[in-house]
Amino acid sequence: MSVTAPITTIQPGKGLVLYDGYCAFCQRVVKILKKLDWLKQLEFLSFREADQIPANTANLDPLKMEEEMHLLIPSRKKAFAGYAAFRWIAGRIPLLWLIWPLLFVPGVTELGNQAYLWVAKNRFKLVPCKDGVCEIPLKRK
Repeated sequence: MSVTAPITTIQPGKGLVLYDGYCAFCQRVVKILKKLDWLKQLEFLSFREADQIPANTANLDPLKMEEEMHLLIPSRKKAFAGYAAFRWIAGRIPLLWLIWPLLFVPGVTELGNQAYLWVAKNRFKLVPCKDGVCEIPLKRK
């Protein structure tokens, strides 16, 4: 699978979802989220296109982005990772508004964190690539 085409202009005022563009599972989730983002509150970018990430003060760690999806808030001053990023996204997707308050319940939060980390760790196994091999695109200059 190839990485989504780079975004040349990130829209201000939108959350920026930083995902693993080399991951087929992640690409499918992004495709679904784009369809559900009726209010156009989100932008999506593979964290592997580091030169496309807008200026921010969130101290993004490339090693952490390798492990979990990140969400850079519209002010670009803070980022959420993993389950916390999912919760932020859920608050902007109308179909998820009914469950959104439940995502903050203490027991649900712990379970959500564990489930998210399991999915993130196993993401390359969840959606197999062609013949079990994911295409890793060459870095563009």
